[in-house]
Amino acid sequence: MKLLVIEDEPKTLQAIQQGLEESQFEVDIAYDGLIAKRLALKNNYAAIITDLILPGLNGYELCRQLRAEGLTTPILMLTALGETEDKISGFDAGADQYLTKPFQFAELLARIRALTKRGTQVSLTAQTLRYGGIEMNLDAKTVTRDEQPIELTAREFALLEFLMRNQGRVLSKPSIAEHVWDINFDTGTNVVEVYINYLRKKIDRNFPKKLIHTHFGMGYMLKEE
Repeated sequence: MKLLVIEDEPKTLQAIQQGLEESQFEVDIAYDGLIAKRLALKNNYAAIITDLILPGLNGYELCRQLRAEGLTTPILMLTALGETEDKISGFDAGADQYLTKPFQFAELLARIRALTKRGTQVSLTAQTLRYGGIEMNLDAKTVTRDEQPIELTAREFALLEFLMRNQGRVLSKPSIAEHVWDINFDTGTNVVEVYINYLRKKIDRNFPKKLIHTHFGMGYMLKEE
């Protein structure tokens, strides 16, 4: 299984590469974003692990450009920037996971294994979820409500899918974080609340019947009023 690791700090890159190769991964490396982009579009990687601050092309822009090219390879961002706004920027750019430095290699390895496992799951038939006037095509990645198209980011789409698959059930913040972001819930971050609000503005604001409900102290639920 081949990975691409992008990091401009040689010692950090060497340590990550060595650990991954000892864990039976094949590893390509890049020291800047421009070289990384060429490699990512040329080769077939199971996952891409990238630092945020890079010469040539930073991690946000690299991720954004790869997604614009249609690349669906899972991307894990590594960075010393751990504020909620930084994480949201990474997810909005198209990253799948976000790991704050310093980190234990075992945690990095667990994240990579989760990403590569998810990436091997293939849908063989068209799938559509329907609830409360919402229709989600999981293959075409389209959403409508009452036949009106709704544009969602990849992370908003994943959050709505999780809510729809669990309609009528209160979902806790840790549960949402684990299933939508594949991360352990950090009580010091409000990423879940931010994305719930993003989704409400698109799914509920222009419709008389509200579907996304807050159960204070417990979590969130998709249900018809």
